[in-house]
Amino acid sequence: MAKILIVGANGQIGSELVGALAAKHGAQNVIATDISPNNLYAAPRYQVLDILDKAALAKLVEEEEIDQVYQLAALLSATGEAAPLKAWTLNMDGLLNILEVARVRLEAGKPMQVFWPSSIAAFGPNTPPVNTPQMTVMDPSTIYGISKLAGERLCEYYFAKYGVDVRSIRYPGIISYKSPPGGGTTDYAIAIFHAALKNETYSCFLEADTTLPMIYMPDAIRATIELMEAPSANIAIRSAYNIDGLSFNPQELFEAIRAKRPEFQIEYKPDARQQIAKTWPQSLDDSKAQQDWGWEAHISLPQLVDDMLANITV
Repeated sequence: MAKILIVGANGQIGSELVGALAAKHGAQNVIATDISPNNLYAAPRYQVLDILDKAALAKLVEEEEIDQVYQLAALLSATGEAAPLKAWTLNMDGLLNILEVARVRLEAGKPMQVFWPSSIAAFGPNTPPVNTPQMTVMDPSTIYGISKLAGERLCEYYFAKYGVDVRSIRYPGIISYKSPPGGGTTDYAIAIFHAALKNETYSCFLEADTTLPMIYMPDAIRATIELMEAPSANIAIRSAYNIDGLSFNPQELFEAIRAKRPEFQIEYKPDARQQIAKTWPQSLDDSKAQQDWGWEAHISLPQLVDDMLANITV
């Protein structure tokens, strides 16, 4: 069984990845860490770790003989715009610390896989918005997106120069019922369900026709694990893979929810996040992920809506 370290385990992806990996590899082999002392999702093994403390990271990796690291700690798009220097430091230095620890271990004959999440935020206003190619113009306009683009290049560099087995996905907006909205531009697609279940009118910060690529958390977790389990020889992209789930806009999501809750209402009050969303793709070409490691999304919009309404606790 692999010995696994998850950094940023209290975040949206970590909240469900910890359980999925523990079920697969054994709870004793999965160490969840975060900067907070609070073990928010009751991970069986939990430690406090600041990803910016490289010495503490290296010590934990060495003591636990870690085989895989999932570096999930980051400031997201809208949150990052409010604190750009903090976002850059956390997003870039956190990744660099992981890559450096992996490089040193590889040189010592102890190879360690690294997973780091990229995002559709790495694209920009001159990126083709429909069926966005794997290789295309990338001119992000947020500090979060800029850090993701730079991170992709670092991942590719550490693989090409040092042989570090680093893998990444450009996640679409991720929708989940287990974690609350976390400051991302796509998080309206979570907040809207909370409003519906509270019988509140939802005030949407995006315009009604703002189509964005999304993915439901079970598909996102499955994609992450499938990528990490794929043979190294199959992984042709060491920056980050496009994966596509489903695309919709706020009005389409509202109508799908209202089909189940006819009394639900929405109003549109776009804010600064609308300008961010306008620079992002509407759909993604994930043919490389399909070809290289067999990726395929499973969950449709009606399935997503049913599951969210059934499982969110308000």
